[in-house]
Amino acid sequence: MAARPTRTVTRREFLRTGAAVAAAPLLPAWPPGKKTQRVVLVAFAGGVRTKEVLGTPQNVPNLMRIARAGVTFPKVHCENVGHYGATLSIFTGQVEALGIRDSERTTNPTMFELLRKDAGFAAGDVWLSTASGAQGRLFAHGDNPAYGAAFGAQVLDGDGIFNVEFKKLIDSFGRPKEDRPEDSAALDRLSSALHRGRGEDAGRQRAVERFILDELNGANARLTGPGAADAKAIRIGTNLLRAFRPRLLGITLQNHDVAHGSFNAYVEVLRRNDEELGKLWDTIRADDELRETTTVIVLPEFGRDANLNERNGLDHGDGSDDMLSVFLIAAGPDQPRDKVVNREIRTIDACPTVLRLLGVKPPPSARGRVIRELHA
Repeated sequence: MAARPTRTVTRREFLRTGAAVAAAPLLPAWPPGKKTQRVVLVAFAGGVRTKEVLGTPQNVPNLMRIARAGVTFPKVHCENVGHYGATLSIFTGQVEALGIRDSERTTNPTMFELLRKDAGFAAGDVWLSTASGAQGRLFAHGDNPAYGAAFGAQVLDGDGIFNVEFKKLIDSFGRPKEDRPEDSAALDRLSSALHRGRGEDAGRQRAVERFILDELNGANARLTGPGAADAKAIRIGTNLLRAFRPRLLGITLQNHDVAHGSFNAYVEVLRRNDEELGKLWDTIRADDELRETTTVIVLPEFGRDANLNERNGLDHGDGSDDMLSVFLIAAGPDQPRDKVVNREIRTIDACPTVLRLLGVKPPPSARGRVIRELHA
């Protein structure tokens, strides 16, 4: 079967469709009494060993802060089906046998699609910020005929819209400026009149425009060096959370795979990503609404080999515990603090757990199981 072409959101499309992005009504928590209304799921992808995280906490002081605020699972079983398939498995709750060079979409619905179609979430409620290139954009939705693109996540690629080349292009035409308050109000009224009866939200469109301007005027496009794509994905995800408060925000990383050629470069990327995750966590903790309603989940797609290769790096394929056992850290308003759970879970358990946290019962077809300790 020929792979379908993939695409990410252009600036013009983003601005044009912004008014149609409306917030979905909050669903009651499932089970009743839970506080989580939004989830940030970080796929710590690219292959990360537990040894360099839980076993070397000085590498990741911010991730350890999150762990102390929540629950750590040090025994998470994963499948070595390639970076793409293993990361996709986190979002579908199924073992996805798609290799590193595959560009086909899964036939299983992703958590984004399940929330959009089965729970009535709006387009603006589910976002994906990715550093995984063309494959990363495939995490937004699958090819299941009952779901598909109409129910996928809104996608921003850190190396797509907000890259250095795009920033130079904008500079060459003249940088747009925000309207004066009175101009914004007038444009909101005009847009509301033009789109009256079509269910569009002028205020939401203006928020999208302000987000674009903030990103263009910010430092994201200037991020360079090892792990820059991952850093952009986390930083853009942080800004999306602050600006739009989505119900589900997925962030996928990839730069840890530099480990094939250099162990030291791998640790450098790990530390840089930890710094950005600390900023994400601090943004949540500093915001009264986000602090009381947001659960953060971080887990790798798989680990790496037990021993260094001839390049003083780490491959992934030896079938060792270092390769097939990773970790999961979760913290939010419904999780106990500073708890370690030693029973084995699986990376595919993330999907049904996210659904349940957001008030949705997982479908009967789900292979993963809800992680009960995240509801304690």
